[in-house]
Amino acid sequence: MNVLFMSAWYPNRQDSMAGLFVQKHAEAVSLYADVKVLYVHADKEIKDFQIIKQAHNSITEYLVYYPTKYKFIGGKAGKLLNYLIAYKKGLKSIENELWKPDIIQANVFTRTALVALFLGMKYHIPCVVIEHWTRYFREKTFTNFLHKFASVRVAKKASAVLPVTHHLQKWMEHHGMKNSNYQVINNVCEDIFFEKTEKPDNQKTRILNVTCFNDEHKNISGILRVVKELSKKRQDFEVILVGDGDDFERMKMYAQELEVYPTFVNFTGLLTGSELVEQYQLCDFTLLFSNFENIPVVISESLACGKPVISTSVGGINEHINSTNGILIEAGDEKGLLNTIDYMIDNYRQYDTEAIIAEAVTKYSYENVGKKLFSIYSEILNK
Repeated sequence: MNVLFMSAWYPNRQDSMAGLFVQKHAEAVSLYADVKVLYVHADKEIKDFQIIKQAHNSITEYLVYYPTKYKFIGGKAGKLLNYLIAYKKGLKSIENELWKPDIIQANVFTRTALVALFLGMKYHIPCVVIEHWTRYFREKTFTNFLHKFASVRVAKKASAVLPVTHHLQKWMEHHGMKNSNYQVINNVCEDIFFEKTEKPDNQKTRILNVTCFNDEHKNISGILRVVKELSKKRQDFEVILVGDGDDFERMKMYAQELEVYPTFVNFTGLLTGSELVEQYQLCDFTLLFSNFENIPVVISESLACGKPVISTSVGGINEHINSTNGILIEAGDEKGLLNTIDYMIDNYRQYDTEAIIAEAVTKYSYENVGKKLFSIYSEILNK
């Protein structure tokens, strides 16, 4: 089976972290099918189109960079024309390889999915759409009538719509994006997170928070205030904050003002790969205090390492966290978070690490996520 991935987000030369979850889905599918990825990206520094073909593990990527100005036409119109031309050039490169997809997977509504659906209709190839975005969790999610009309039509015409949580599906349907074949697809967790290791006994209970340091979203300031209150009661814990972002320095200064840094709180900056895995392996449990989410990847990473999770019950998180692997609290409830961390410090050892890992393998491994996607494709193609 040949599968073409088209995505609005994907790792590129300007941002190697963008759309990593899409790349992981492509790798998962590549265990069962031949996968090529076509991604187009605006680059205001170039004057002509650039096509980069490269191998990433078992997938082949076609990255097309396009200028933001079309000849003498600038602004949104010129950028849109070049966006479409970039897709045309990328598809031509793939066709020159004498390769034709059996199915197209688009990631994220609306523009990318619209292009994918048009190609599918033109060449009689079924198209499925995966959606990750939290923008649907509000009443005014569309920019205008045309945006909503296109989104609703694409959802209706797609062979399947694959949100990453049931919560997201409900919101999409609420906005009129109906489809008879909705199926939830989990994000993939890299194999390295499932590798077992012996955790040293920490002198203090080690609590991990992996975040993008956007305080409005992740409520890091709330965590710091709770740490301050908890430090008045007990001193046998430390909180490690991993990540960076716009509010990194501000949160570090706030931790200093609260006098919890560096005694009770420490900041590592951005960590990836084995360095990030090491932080999960060293911790005793993880913590999220987000005001809103869909399903953050840190949930699956924590569970893959066998670590219980404290999190707010927002988005689709309650589809993954229950009494066997963590505790859910209400968003913004600092008193509830204080009591829960206090309880977890004394009781995290009661969680069954092996059972948490086993369930995570079923839900988030490359093999099982790829198998489910391949099964959906096969079902569609066999109709």
